[in-house]
Amino acid sequence: MGRYVARRLLQMIPVFIGSTLLIFLMMYALPGDPVRALMGEQAFDPSVVENIRRDLGLDLPIWQQYANYLGGLVQGDFGTEIASQRPIADIIAEAFPVTIRLTLFAFTFTVLVGIGLGVIAGLRPDSVRDRGLLTLTLVLISMPSFVLGYLMQYFFAFQLQLTTPTVQDSESIGDLFLPAIVLGSLSLAYVARLTRTSMAENLRADYMRTAVAKGLPRGRIVGVHLMRNSLIPVVTFLGTDIGNLMTGAIVTESIFNVQGVGDAIFEALTRREGATVVGIASLIVIVYLLTSLLVDLLYAVLDPRIRYA
Repeated sequence: MGRYVARRLLQMIPVFIGSTLLIFLMMYALPGDPVRALMGEQAFDPSVVENIRRDLGLDLPIWQQYANYLGGLVQGDFGTEIASQRPIADIIAEAFPVTIRLTLFAFTFTVLVGIGLGVIAGLRPDSVRDRGLLTLTLVLISMPSFVLGYLMQYFFAFQLQLTTPTVQDSESIGDLFLPAIVLGSLSLAYVARLTRTSMAENLRADYMRTAVAKGLPRGRIVGVHLMRNSLIPVVTFLGTDIGNLMTGAIVTESIFNVQGVGDAIFEALTRREGATVVGIASLIVIVYLLTSLLVDLLYAVLDPRIRYA
């Protein structure tokens, strides 16, 4: 197991470099100049702009800029934002916890409700509640998140007045409850469908008939034998879904005025602050890689037949 983890950690290095390089190149390819945008509409001296670009290292070849960025990243230096002259690490430290909090709420909602609905429908396939679940999940999958967000705002904030239309306190569970539901709804639909399909298939498996023939209690049959085997594809989806929730939070945060990563990325793209976007994206890539490793290790917990040499 230790060798497997060490090998996977080493494999993460080229994946991380390739992902951040791709994002870095895309930001470099965007039209516009962040230094020129800093000048606004006022008259400026081209030589002053060139001096600023030289001081910031923006006149260097793209490969050298990326190498300097990686060198600073290894030392914990994400760079400095051009417009505000604030360290990007400070911007991330303010925005990232908000998005992490929102993502965790949405992930908890997805796991509890999604798996719960999937289990209820999967134990009775082709029943009324099974068809109802499939219809509900189809609606959630078909509806864009911004449409669902505005509908939630209209009914719960303006009509029922149960909550505020926008988030007033990013640390309040009550304020983040509605955005978390909107953020996790699409994932909930997929989790419920995966759980339902997996359980319906495993109900017809030979080991289930053997467990019933042995006279085992129904709770043990469902909770130990059926659930552990049925959750393997669900865990696979949930592992990568954490990163999807963090990136999907960009739209949700804009709808509910959450001052998180989405707001920081939007502001950075508006001012073409490539270093800020790459810094936030680097952390999201790390989250993807670590959750992928965690999912692989959870396979051995769910299925004892899986062992890592």
